Amino acid sequence: MQLDDLYRRVIMDHYKNPRNRGRFEDDVVTVDLNNPTCGDRISLQLKTKDGVVEDARFTGEGCSISMSSASMMTEAVKGKTIDQALDMANRFSSLMKGEAAEFNDYEELEALSGVNKFPARIKCATLAWNALRKGIDEEQ
Repeated sequence: MQLDDLYRRVIMDHYKNPRNRGRFEDDVVTVDLNNPTCGDRISLQLKTKDGVVEDARFTGEGCSISMSSASMMTEAVKGKTIDQALDMANRFSSLMKGEAAEFNDYEELEALSGVNKFPARIKCATLAWNALRKGIDEEQ
C-alpha cells in the first residue's frame, strides 16, 4: 500500500468515524468558526484545568478534510498543556505551508500533509486549529 493510500484511509476513517464529536453539557469554552468560501463550520468546545486541555469536542458540517482535521485535532490535544497544544497548532500550520513538521505525539496528523498541494483546501484543514487557538485565547 502506498503512503497516499494510507493517508486517504486515515482521513476517511476520521471523517466516517469522528472522534470526540458531540457537546459538553457543562460550562466550557466554546468557539464557533466557519469558512465562508466553502461552507465548512465548526463548534469547538474545550475543557481546560490548570493549564491542561482535559478534553475537547466538536460539532459541525463540512468536507472530509475539515471534519477529519477536527477529529484528529481533538484527539491530539487532549492531555496536552496549553503551550504544547499551541506548539502543535504551529507545527500543523507549518505542515500546511509545505514545511517539514513532525508529530511524534500524534502521527495521524501527517495524513493531512498532502493538503498543502491544494491551496483552496488549506482553510478546510486549519479551521479546527484556528478554533483551538481562539478558544485558548479566550480561556486565558
